[in-house]
Amino acid sequence: MAKLIAQYQDGEEMQLFALIKEAAAKTTSAGKPYLALTLADASGEISGMRWDAAPKDIAELQAGKVVSVKGQRETYRDRPQIKIETIRLAGDDEPHDPLLFVPRAPETTAQLKAGFREFFDLIDEPVWKKIAGHLFSKHGDKLFSYPAAKSNHHAFVGGLAFHTLSILRLARSVAAQYSGINAALLYTGAMLHDLGKTIELSGPIATQYTVMGNLIGHISLLDGEIVQACDELDLDPEAPKVILLRHMILSHHGLLEYGSPARPQLLEAEILHQLDELDASIMTIQTALKQTAPGEYTDRLFSLDNRRFYRPTNEETLKKS
Repeated sequence: MAKLIAQYQDGEEMQLFALIKEAAAKTTSAGKPYLALTLADASGEISGMRWDAAPKDIAELQAGKVVSVKGQRETYRDRPQIKIETIRLAGDDEPHDPLLFVPRAPETTAQLKAGFREFFDLIDEPVWKKIAGHLFSKHGDKLFSYPAAKSNHHAFVGGLAFHTLSILRLARSVAAQYSGINAALLYTGAMLHDLGKTIELSGPIATQYTVMGNLIGHISLLDGEIVQACDELDLDPEAPKVILLRHMILSHHGLLEYGSPARPQLLEAEILHQLDELDASIMTIQTALKQTAPGEYTDRLFSLDNRRFYRPTNEETLKKS
């Protein structure tokens, strides 16, 4: 059985099929063209250079294509990479479906949808329920296939739905623990908070930011979708209940420098922000630890202040009798 990207060690000869996640045509200081590639499969990803790239290489080796690649695994600037020897497009009689090389959520689409229905039934405010139902009928299909991010956290098929459902489950525990929380507002805000990523991102294969995603961003995009939903549902987008819901969306990144037009000023908005941060951080760390040997540190994680995280050995975690 062929090895996956994450199963190779430094110095090993790599020979496998992989998805081109990113491909950038560049030029060396000597003026020679080359391709900077990011190759991926269900286990992870690795970077590599296609030196002396011919025009045919640049035309064919595009993001979203499956390739057969051979080379040696090595480390450059503390990050794994493949020193590419040969690379070509996969043939029709070889594994060539991009979806075979993309990691998936740990729950099936049916399980995720059942989880969402459970929380949707708990929203007892008609205005919020109407808006949520309308937006899910419009964007729901993408929600259950899209990743939650291009990289970092929940960057896999169904990651957006899994991330959202994880926050909903955390929100239920928080609402049960503390009094005075408007659970319906918290659940609606949680269900919708990242739905704008179905517009911001290109999809689950070789995920990129769309023009609207780059220029506007998912937070403002979703606020616009709520206003449009109100128009289509004959609701006032400036009605008090709608303003509360819009604030949940607009403030969920917490800080202005992180893309939120407003900081949280509702208890439920602060809870949503904190749970969003918690779930994203846990998934980011867990993903990095899976690619780290016991007794070693992860690579520096940009989204967590460039910190590295230690993976304890079995001996360190075993309880002493």
